[in-house]
Amino acid sequence: MNIDSTLYQMEHLTQTFAALADPTRLGIVVHLAQREATVSELVNQFDLTQPTITSHLKVLEAVGLITRTRIGQSRPAKLALERFNEISEWIGQVQDIWEGNYKQLDALLAEMKQSQKKVKRKRKK
Repeated sequence: MNIDSTLYQMEHLTQTFAALADPTRLGIVVHLAQREATVSELVNQFDLTQPTITSHLKVLEAVGLITRTRIGQSRPAKLALERFNEISEWIGQVQDIWEGNYKQLDALLAEMKQSQKKVKRKRKK
């Protein structure tokens, strides 16, 4: 994903961050980072109803953060690592831009200090 992403990609990022902004969904993601889990396991872990957990899983699945497979009667959920890698890459690109901006600012400040020193030397003469 390029930092200058298309409008669709930016909207998808917005939806992804909105999904992660919910404390329960973030907790589910943290739980799934440790191991995959079924709805029943998540219901017990979070002390919420089955429809509530299912609703949260649907949101996470819709933005591509988790996948669910069918094994017999159960549908365990697990993290979609590819999506997390894309988000991490995008955040890394933003961080690179900020670090570049800070380096430019540091260089400008150093140049300004050097100019001030020159002006002070000229005034003393």
